[in-house]
Order: sequence, then structure tokens, then C-alpha cells
Amino acid sequence: MSLHGRRVIKTDETEVTIDNVVSILRKALPVHWKNRSEIEYLWNYYKGRQPVLNREKQVRPEICNKIVENRANEIVSFKSGYLMGEPLQYVSRGNAENIAESINQLNEFVFAEEKPAKDKELADWFHICGTSFRMVLPDEGGEEDDSPFEIYTLDPRNTFVVYHNGLGNKPMLGVKYVVDGDNNVHYSCYSKYEYFEIVDSKQDVRNGLKIVNHQYHILGDIPVIEYPLNLARIGAFELVIPLLDAINLTDSNRIDGVEQFIQALMLFHNVDISSDDFQKLREEGAIKFKDIDPQLKAEVSYLINSLNQGETQTLVDHMYQTVLTICGMPNRNGGSSTSDTGSAVIMRDGWSAAEARAKDSELMFKKSERRFLKLVLNICRTLVSMDLKVCNIEIRFTRRNYENILQKAQVLDLMLKNEKIHPRLAFEHCGLFVDSDLAYTLSAEYVAEQEKKAQELMEKQNQMKGEDTNDPGNNEGNGGADGNPAETRKQSGTSD
Repeated sequence: MSLHGRRVIKTDETEVTIDNVVSILRKALPVHWKNRSEIEYLWNYYKGRQPVLNREKQVRPEICNKIVENRANEIVSFKSGYLMGEPLQYVSRGNAENIAESINQLNEFVFAEEKPAKDKELADWFHICGTSFRMVLPDEGGEEDDSPFEIYTLDPRNTFVVYHNGLGNKPMLGVKYVVDGDNNVHYSCYSKYEYFEIVDSKQDVRNGLKIVNHQYHILGDIPVIEYPLNLARIGAFELVIPLLDAINLTDSNRIDGVEQFIQALMLFHNVDISSDDFQKLREEGAIKFKDIDPQLKAEVSYLINSLNQGETQTLVDHMYQTVLTICGMPNRNGGSSTSDTGSAVIMRDGWSAAEARAKDSELMFKKSERRFLKLVLNICRTLVSMDLKVCNIEIRFTRRNYENILQKAQVLDLMLKNEKIHPRLAFEHCGLFVDSDLAYTLSAEYVAEQEKKAQELMEKQNQMKGEDTNDPGNNEGNGGADGNPAETRKQSGTSD
């Protein structure tokens, strides 16, 4: 199968209505079915159902090993774990106190909905097939929980979004569908303000697609959101499938070579042997014969032509290193130097390339995540009166926040000691904190609290010194035996 990314489904319609929604859906389905077949292939490839399992061998077909070295699963697992290994976090882009409180409440809502795990599901899907889909809806009546909304990760084999074929390619229709027990397909179609349920009945072929339900919704946007991995919607291992197939074939042939070496064919040269004698030879492991013609030397040997494992391993290593380079994954070369620093290892072993690919994925993810936040904030504004805008929220990936922490702490210390740099800039650019504004606010409050405590302690000490000065029994303060004698006599009523 030739794979070159998923196709974007588009329409020329500028508005989705009850009159044209069936037409839009009917034109979109053939493109979706092509994408669906490719997604199904990639999904099976990820699970280990790869072309080498259909391998056939013409020569000695009884020796036909089928080895799957599932590097596709390794690539997806690493990519998803590296990108989403730590939970995504929403932080404040402003300094207002009410914004920080609202964002904390929003983080509590998404935590209640197990969003980190659902982000991992999204990452798995778009690394496998190049795209993924999420759906968000308000809680239904009587099913309210700790969060006013519900988050769903949709199967991209049964979901698609139709975009406008004009400037900006705005989403026009979000579609998800299920197949019931009678093989009837139920399409749930969402436009910006309307919901359509369309049924393709196998029992009523003449009528085809039929609208069975039509409602208006107040979500303010399409609740089906697409999260593409890249512009071409190419999966993480899709570009290297030919190399992965070649690695599987090479490994299978290597095992065949070993097995054929062990089960080598026997050569009888100038030896006449019957089938019964050969069977006896296999059972007893020895044969006795003599030269029939003194001029012709009889010989019994094995046909052996072993595979050069060293050269084969070099080829496999080359293909695997090429896969890692194309996919932007760290290699396993390691190093023998004892003076390697952390930065040197990161550059040498390919971790910098992995980080660059992750940052590229972050930008695409954030674009879709803002659409998700817009829907979530609309729901929260309606149900819990949360006054928060998307522009107030910064999306942060926290996977490498504590890497090189000593260097970041030193940068923070140097910037704080520089009187020409505002402390807020030091907190923002040192890279030590996920939410630099929150860290600066807490630190400023802590410093103010410590200064207040120090001031109170100083005032208390000064007060205690004043009390000691006014104490009549204090010889040192009132001129006692060791003080001024004249002052002592004056207080006692005597004079010179």
C-alpha cells in the first residue's frame, strides 16, 4: 500500500443547513473511506500485523520464517511518551488574581475528566495514523460530576471533519458514526449551531441517507476537534515503512539461513543409494559405501552455503539507524568517553533531534487545543459562570522542566542579582518554572511575608530595649552603683 498522509476533506458550501447537509456528507464519505482504509492498515501495522507475515518462499518453502521486529510500536511508544509523558498544564498569561483562580479551577475540571490519559490516547492515534479527534460536550441532566463537561477521544476510523474550501479552511462539519446490529450506519453531524442525525439504512437502499433528528445547540462551535500531527497528516513511522519491511525480511531470511544450515541437503557424488538406504542413513546417522569405479571418487557431503552474519548485521544496523534519523529518535550508540557532559550526550545521541520533533508537534497540538479550550470555556461560562478567555491561558508542556535544573537555578540567581533586570523577567526566562507568573507571585508574597516578620521582630527587640532602659532596677540604665554618682544622689534626695 502506498501511503502519503491522510487527505483533508473539503466542501465549497459556505454554510451547513438542513437542506445541504446530506449532500455535503455524501461527497465527503468517499474521501473518508480512503483515509479509513489507510488508518486501518497503519493501526494493524502498529499492532504487529505486518506484510512479512504474508511472506511466501519458492525454494524450500518448508523453511519460511516470518519475523516481525515491531519497530513501529517502538516509535509510537517513544513519541507519545516523550511528548505526553508529563501532564499538559494550563497557566496564566496575565497577572490578575481572578484569572489565576479561574485557571486553577479549569485545571481541576480537566483533572476530574482524566484529561492527561486522554491526551495520551490522542498522541497514540496521531502518531499512528497522522491525525486524531476529540469531542467535548456538556454534562447531561442528572449526570453532573466534578466537571461541567465531558471529554471523549474518538476513533479516527469512524470520525472526520469537513473544512471549507476557502480562505482559512474553517471547519464546517464534524462527523462521527456508529454501525448498529443491523448494519445501519448512524451519522452524528455537528455544525457550528446545529446537530443532525443521519441514518444510512441497509434495509431502505432507495432513500439512502435520511435525516432522522435535527436540533440546535448552544456550544458556539463544532464539538468535534481534529488534532493533526503535521500538515500532511503523516504518521510517525509512515515514512519508514519500506525500511521496516526490509528489516523484517532481512531478519526472516537470517533465521531461514540458520535453519537451512542446520537442515542442509545431503549430496551423494558417485554414490548410488536407494530410498530405503537413505532412510536408514537418517535414522542411524552413518553410511557405508565403496567406489564403484576406481577412476571415479565417491563422496557424501552436505550442501552448505552459510549466510555472512557480519555483513548482514551491518546492513540491519544501517537500516535501523536510518529509521531513527528519519523519525527523529535518539540512537543507542552510547559513547566511551568519560568526560561527556549532559549537553554533549544530548547532542551526540540524537536527543536534540527528538526534542525538535516534539516542539514541532507541540505547535500543531496547541492550535487544536485552543479550539478545545474555546468550547470548554463556553460550557463553563454557561454552567458555572467562569469568566475566562482563551487569550488568558498559556498551554505548557512540562516534560523537560527539570532538566539541567542546576544551570537554570544559576541563571535565575544571576538575573535576580542584576539590578537592571526585573525579577519577573528572571522567573520567566530562566526556564525553571512551569508557571513563571505563579512562581513570581508566590515568591514575591513569600519575600514580603519574611520582610514583615523581620520588621516585627526588629520592632519587638527595640521595644524590649526601651523597657530595659526605663526599668529603675537596671543599674546600667539608671546610673546605679556603676553609673553616675551625682544622678544617684539626686534620686535618693541627698546633696553634696
